Amino acid sequence: MDEAERRALRRCRVRLVRELQVAALWDALLSRELFTAAMVEDLQHAGSGSRSDQARQLVIDLETRGSQALPLFISCLEDTGQDALASCLRMSRQAVKPSKLTPGKLAPVVLGPAELQPQVVRPSVPRPTDNGSGRFSDVCVQEISKGNGDLAYALNADPCGYCLIINNVNFCPESRLTARGGSNIDCEKLQRRFCLLRFTVEVKWDLTAKQMVQALVELARRDHSALDCCVVVVLSHGCEASHRQFPGAVYGTDGCPVSIEKIVNIFNGTGCPSLGGKPKLFFIQACGGEQKDHGFAVASASPEDRSPGSDSEPDAVPFQEGPGPFDQLDAVSSLPTPSDIFVSYSTFPGFVSWRNTKSGSWYVETLDGVFEQWAHAEDLQTLLLRVANAVSQKGVYKQIPGCFNFLRKKLYFKM
Repeated sequence: MDEAERRALRRCRVRLVRELQVAALWDALLSRELFTAAMVEDLQHAGSGSRSDQARQLVIDLETRGSQALPLFISCLEDTGQDALASCLRMSRQAVKPSKLTPGKLAPVVLGPAELQPQVVRPSVPRPTDNGSGRFSDVCVQEISKGNGDLAYALNADPCGYCLIINNVNFCPESRLTARGGSNIDCEKLQRRFCLLRFTVEVKWDLTAKQMVQALVELARRDHSALDCCVVVVLSHGCEASHRQFPGAVYGTDGCPVSIEKIVNIFNGTGCPSLGGKPKLFFIQACGGEQKDHGFAVASASPEDRSPGSDSEPDAVPFQEGPGPFDQLDAVSSLPTPSDIFVSYSTFPGFVSWRNTKSGSWYVETLDGVFEQWAHAEDLQTLLLRVANAVSQKGVYKQIPGCFNFLRKKLYFKM
């Protein structure tokens, strides 16, 4: 889908989400080969499974399809009697003067930041650029001349790797965990952001602890030999857990925890040999415990950041003392030398992580904004320092993200 078609789709996005009759579309989408059966199944389970969530995810996914995605989608609307929406899309395409379509097989494409949001004026900051041979230019030339040729990971592949997002929103009654309002907003932001960063993004919703482990093992067992990186994002409730290297645990929808240590361990050299020597990034939006940080007095804070607001809530669950069945396993597990691993936590271990039910979590909202403005110029660790500084200035209750960095080199995302 070209830039003009994406702009046309965005013009009609609100109306599509409001009026789209998704139940009638599935067969048409399959018959036109616009989506595979597996992709349709994922769409049907998007978010809470409601019509609006399905429609919203369908519109998002359309932007990642091939050059004939929009005209085929319009044909599907006409086939299912949704002529008003089809006409709206056709008029929007004419208004933005779309470029000529070329026939060809549908294939996932990666969107550029300028194609999705208004142009942001960024400072001119030199960054290492990969010239395709594993060497870097600009500021890295100076470092290479000093003998630091291995300054940064080379992300040459396109796409550069897989990104799996696990978004747990609705939990079974027996778990006594509340629904995580606002998490779908986080999920949409991260899905689009990592598409822009040249990853093949997959989203899985509302997984039990067992299903989470199965999804992670399946990802680890894939052949990553032609790829350069792997990203795992978990959005869920969290708690403290016994550990050796990586603190904390995240909950499946059945109320059973999966330790961060176990998640990382799935991608070690034994479980995922094709990612050996390649960066493996983990982003965890979940509470690290139930403590609320009141912070300490500073000169001033932005007025809009002085209160968490009535729509903010923590992703916290009390830590159960004692060697329970899950913590006992975590306590005796061990990792190989943790090279090429980066784990970013939304909050300090033991403390809550705030999430606004209307705008999403503080951490993801800030992460997305920082990546949008600075990922073209700065390495991952510098980006996360910006995130930590920005989040730490929010709210009456305080929160500060942190990370465990076992990368051997700097990591600059492929733009």
